[in-house]
Amino acid sequence: MIRLTLRSLRAEALRMLLSALAVVLGVAFIAGTLILVDGMRAGAYERAGTFDRHTDLAVYATGTRPLPTALLDRVRGIDGVEAAAGELTGTGGVVGADGRPVLGYAVLAAIPTEAALRSYDVVSGRLPDRAGEVVLDADTVAEEGFTLGAPVRVGGTGGPARPYTLVGTVDVAGTARDIGGPFIGLVGPDALAVTGESGYGRIMVAVRPGVPAGALAERVRAVAGEGTTVKDRQRILDDAVDEAVRDLTQFTMLLMIFVAVAVVVAGFVIANTFAIVLAQRTRRTALLRLVGATRGQVFRSALLESAVLGVVASALGVLFGVALAGGMRLLLIRLDVPVSGGLRVTGSTVVTALLLGTVLTVGAALLPAWRGTRIPPVAALTDAAVQPGRGAGRLRLALGAVVLGTGVAALAGAASAGQLVLVAAGGVLAFFGIVLFGPVLVPALVRVFGWPLRRLVGTTATLAVANAVRNPRRIAATATALVIGIGLVSAFVVGAGSTKDGIERSVDAEIGTDFVVSGIGQDLPAALTGELATRPELGVVHEQRSAVTADIEVRAAHPALVGRTITAVLSGDASRLGPGRVLVHEELARANGWTVGSPVTVKGRGFQVAAVVTDDRPTMVASDAPAGHVIDMADEDFAALFPDRRGFLAEIDPAAGVDVDRARDAIAQVLAGYPTVNLMDQGAYKKMLTGTVDMLLAFVTALLGLAVVIALVGVANTLSLSVVERTRENAVLRAVGMTRARMRAMLTAEAVLMALVGAVLGIGLGTGVSAAAMALLDRLGGDFHVVLPFGQLGLILGVSVLAALLASVLPARRALSRPVVEALADT
Repeated sequence: MIRLTLRSLRAEALRMLLSALAVVLGVAFIAGTLILVDGMRAGAYERAGTFDRHTDLAVYATGTRPLPTALLDRVRGIDGVEAAAGELTGTGGVVGADGRPVLGYAVLAAIPTEAALRSYDVVSGRLPDRAGEVVLDADTVAEEGFTLGAPVRVGGTGGPARPYTLVGTVDVAGTARDIGGPFIGLVGPDALAVTGESGYGRIMVAVRPGVPAGALAERVRAVAGEGTTVKDRQRILDDAVDEAVRDLTQFTMLLMIFVAVAVVVAGFVIANTFAIVLAQRTRRTALLRLVGATRGQVFRSALLESAVLGVVASALGVLFGVALAGGMRLLLIRLDVPVSGGLRVTGSTVVTALLLGTVLTVGAALLPAWRGTRIPPVAALTDAAVQPGRGAGRLRLALGAVVLGTGVAALAGAASAGQLVLVAAGGVLAFFGIVLFGPVLVPALVRVFGWPLRRLVGTTATLAVANAVRNPRRIAATATALVIGIGLVSAFVVGAGSTKDGIERSVDAEIGTDFVVSGIGQDLPAALTGELATRPELGVVHEQRSAVTADIEVRAAHPALVGRTITAVLSGDASRLGPGRVLVHEELARANGWTVGSPVTVKGRGFQVAAVVTDDRPTMVASDAPAGHVIDMADEDFAALFPDRRGFLAEIDPAAGVDVDRARDAIAQVLAGYPTVNLMDQGAYKKMLTGTVDMLLAFVTALLGLAVVIALVGVANTLSLSVVERTRENAVLRAVGMTRARMRAMLTAEAVLMALVGAVLGIGLGTGVSAAAMALLDRLGGDFHVVLPFGQLGLILGVSVLAALLASVLPARRALSRPVVEALADT
């Protein structure tokens, strides 16, 4: 029986080719993900603790307050301490050789001057030894053409850029300090000045030789006092590894979601393939049963066939997985995502991929193999025994209707219930409802979409529709495989478009000026807005700042801008906002009984209510204060109450009579000394905020694209096997006059209808999930509505149809390759 199974598999290798391709692609995704992640994990382990190679102990702040510089001096004085140095990591900026800021999020770190604590890998030159010296990463130096000994301007939140002497370059690639932009290394005092920090994030300690580290740790702990944590070397390294692996684990889980989608789609394709192939072997199976083969032997033979197919296809999948891992790595680099390590192929990865691929193939073949052994041998030898297309049973259809209805209800009620889990549950239930109800739903949609074709093309289209719906379960399984991938792609496309629209509306509501200056990953430098305000070309310069005190959000406001952003003035005059006069929002005024003219005290200082206003527009930054408990006050009053509070955004308008270009030049002249800020108009600011959404959409679409490809392989597979099944039928059609062109058109229409139904159902499901998510976000306080990107959705449909056209080429060629007489004699 084993020999017969293997011969059968060799004889029908072409029939299984596309099914094997689905396994290859699915396993390639599994193997590629594991290879990429293993390489990144190896890189993370190698680079974890890079900057602690000589650190024996470290003192960490447990709260948000940094460690004071005075503590560093006390730690240095402890008996047994060889060296101690303060370290902080923050953000900064570098002015390039062309006078413009070097692009990218820059990491700035304090580098120890003590030789016993230096752990950086120097590429050229040396590390900074004194104030006024800087090191940069080697890539930035090479790209900008900086030379050692030359001045490089560096700035941050602490103030405008100032020149530092470049004394060396370092290698930080693959470490936590490599996030796609420049790396800046300064001595401690300079790092504090540039970042504007009042203290260090941690204090590193090297133990004097011969001194027990445990005893010294106790002495350091006693000096450091409360609010600090002292870690020994092992704990420092363990925490570094945990942090690196934690981030990588989250990334792995994200990738595994897409792997699971691809595997599920491949399972549908494989199961459908075996169902068709075993149905076409009905007579052969019956003959085996008549000559003595038991049902169990036939069942095991089918499983053995699937196991052999799974092993061979999985082995090829592992090979393709290496190439796919390289492609994913290049994609991440293209999206400016730092990737540590290279590609790493381990024995466990190979074994895991082989096992999963084989188990997937055998598991998908179980039900078709079991069904293939249930036809009685004698009945199977008659012409009537060729398995007709069977619809779904009543129980399945009833269950499908219930599950589909429940899923739709969950999506519709997610917003009112305020539960994100209902969105996910609704999407999953709706999909399984489509799977169960598919044998009725999919053929019905094929007939609907086929109606225009029948009107236009006539008999050829009528035959295509009839062929497509003759086996409801088969076409339902084929279309359902497409629903998964296209549904997820559509959900992300609609969700991304709707999110971008909501962000843009928020910008329109909050930004009322021609220009926006924003900090790059940090607040604006302290002196920036003051310097901008002195320029005569600029009329309005307003830094968006806010603070929460006594459960009230206090916001800095500008009289010329406040009228553009509030929704309505309920009483008073908003234009009277100024020194000593504030605007109170409706909810806060009602809670305290305040009206126009009422006295208001904020942090011990008295103000008068100039107007009671309301603002129900969405905000881009969440607040800890209750909704509507807001006070707007003039910039100068806010600065007096909260002198250390900075904002990340400044709004700027030209002065009266000054054109936009002249105002832009004036702003650019000021910003030349501030490399940590960006100048944008409203359109550019919107694009910056939505750029992350576009990047995420590109990444997700690329990963889900493989699932769609596997599903389209299923369309080609189903059509190819159906052509084999209809060999004599197609020969009869050709014998009675159907031309080769019409035969191709019939098979093309059949493929297009299958793909079109799957794509339409997928787009409908994805849109429904996105609509539920947007409704929930809108209810939670945003301003999000469903925006249908018809161009992108049309592109998804177009690509699906085009792929179906291509999928029909080989089946059509196979249908026309055999002479009519030979095909009529086919058994």
